[in-house]
Amino acid sequence: QVQLVESGGGLVQAGGSLRLSCAASGRTFSVYDMGWYRQAPGKEREFVATIKWSGGSTYYADSVKGRFTISRDNAKNTVYLQMNSLKPEDTAIYYCKLSRAMGGEFVPYWGQGTQVTVSS
Repeated sequence: QVQLVESGGGLVQAGGSLRLSCAASGRTFSVYDMGWYRQAPGKEREFVATIKWSGGSTYYADSVKGRFTISRDNAKNTVYLQMNSLKPEDTAIYYCKLSRAMGGEFVPYWGQGTQVTVSS
């Protein structure tokens, strides 16, 4: 099994910044990628950003491009999300996701989520 622990959420004013962290433990081998998703009240969970564990390629949702930066520390099995120029519409629970490549499939693991609230 894989355990994911998120931290760094909180309350911030519009235009401010937050840095989320997600530390993975357990069976942290064959990791394909790690990333962040978010879910606002009354909405479906949506993709935010992801980073390939090998090579470090990054991908972002259009809504956060230029404002959010995802990075990783392979030695610490940790992924970060630096969020700048935050907007009220960024308010959501942010979930960390890790995908392991196993037997030709990608097996997902999710964290418990961390609340991000941006006030106007």
